[in-house]
Amino acid sequence: MSLRWFVAHTRPRCEKKVVDFCKEFGWIHFLPLYRSVRSYPSKKVVFQKPLFQGYVFLQLAEDSLVSIRQNRHVAKLLEPADQAEFAAQLNDIRLAVESEREVRLAPNITEGQRVQIRSGPLRGLEAVVCRRQGITEVILRLDFIGQAAAVKVEADELEPV
Repeated sequence: MSLRWFVAHTRPRCEKKVVDFCKEFGWIHFLPLYRSVRSYPSKKVVFQKPLFQGYVFLQLAEDSLVSIRQNRHVAKLLEPADQAEFAAQLNDIRLAVESEREVRLAPNITEGQRVQIRSGPLRGLEAVVCRRQGITEVILRLDFIGQAAAVKVEADELEPV
């Protein structure tokens, strides 16, 4: 029986439910999680959140495909074209998660890219990334007068426009 890698694109916030479903059938699955700490006035709470929201990685045989596709928490089942490359990249992610080092989603943001600041005091502003080393520096342009201001923000506060 040949196993192939698949990516279950889940319904919103259903990653752990898909994992539970896979455990019932004894299927090989991987849901990389990261630690998120929330501070409240009286305590700190630690959550384990999916690193890649909306995705669970599965290694399945052909006869399992119908069952996983029919699961109400799975929106779509995707199959990587290059199984070897996907397995190697997924293994790299697994090693990083198991290393117990801080792992977080790295936004795919490059210099010159137009972005919107999605959190913090500058939330909602659109800008252009001018430097992406350590803290990201973005340019807020004022085209009407031909001027701009540079602002340093954390990369995870940005999203491509």
